[in-house]
Amino acid sequence: MEQSKKECILSAATRAFSRFGFKKTSVDEIAKSAGVAKGTVYLAADTKEDLFYQAVHREVRAWTAELSKLIDPRVPADELLRKCAAAGLHYLRDRPLVRELLFGSHDVLLPEWSERLEELRDLGRSNALEILRLGVKQGVFRRDLDLDQVSQLLQDVTISTCLFHDRGPDRAARLARRADAAFDLLLNGLRSVRAKAKEHSAG
Repeated sequence: MEQSKKECILSAATRAFSRFGFKKTSVDEIAKSAGVAKGTVYLAADTKEDLFYQAVHREVRAWTAELSKLIDPRVPADELLRKCAAAGLHYLRDRPLVRELLFGSHDVLLPEWSERLEELRDLGRSNALEILRLGVKQGVFRRDLDLDQVSQLLQDVTISTCLFHDRGPDRAARLARRADAAFDLLLNGLRSVRAKAKEHSAG
């Protein structure tokens, strides 16, 4: 199949799945939107489930590509983390397929695809991992950090922030305040400088 035709089908599938969800979207509707025969859709994907997975994968790739543009090795990594988190939250508001992937909703719909969906969540953490590695190289972050676990924690913070605060007329301000507080806590901890100095001297 020509790549341009497949891209047209995936684009139509992404729009339909984003608007109506997996269950309410039919392959017939996707074919009609893409301007192709139903059989042509099955040249791009073996099943409706496969088509859905490809649509989600497409959105995650677009998300990571967009955020990767913000990574400048000349900028301190802690600043990059904040900037990418803010951009990531903004992106999720308009990309329900990625948002629902992070929330775990797709796993409920397609439990047999859980392992592959987890791989997409891992792909979604790739920018955070790159920034963490950069931060270690810059001397901004500790060398003894388990970067994979920290990147998962950062993803968890993004998910919980979006899940509990992406609502109401002031949602943008709510998201920004919560994200700022979360990153301040992650980067600076709870203890005061005095408490840290006291612990250090006692050690």
